[in-house]
Amino acid sequence: MLNGYNFKEVDVDFLATADLSGIHLLDVRTDAEVLRGVIAGSIHLPLHLLPMRADEIPQDKPVIIYCNSGARSAQACAFMAAKGHTNMHNLSGGIMAWARSGKPLAAPV
Repeated sequence: MLNGYNFKEVDVDFLATADLSGIHLLDVRTDAEVLRGVIAGSIHLPLHLLPMRADEIPQDKPVIIYCNSGARSAQACAFMAAKGHTNMHNLSGGIMAWARSGKPLAAPV
C-alpha cells in the first residue's frame, strides 16, 4: 500500500512459477535500463508514459509491475489503484531481486 491505495506485493519465486499467459507483466523502467535485460514476457511502458497510456492496462487479469528496485513500480501500482484497478501487483525488489536470485534476463524485444 502506498499513499492509501491498495495493491499486492509479490516476490521473485511467485513470478518465476506464475503462468505468464494469465498475467500482464509490465516493465516501467527507462529505455536505458531495459537495454540491460528484461524479464521474459514483459511489456515495456516507461513510468512517465503510464498516465497517458493507463487505459491500455487490462483490468481482467493480474498485472505485475516491476522496475529496478521496486520503488517506481510501487508508485505505478498506487497510481493504477487510484484509477480503480484492483488487480495490481508490485514485484518486490524489482529486477535486481530477480537477477540476484539467479533468474534469467532476456534481451529486450
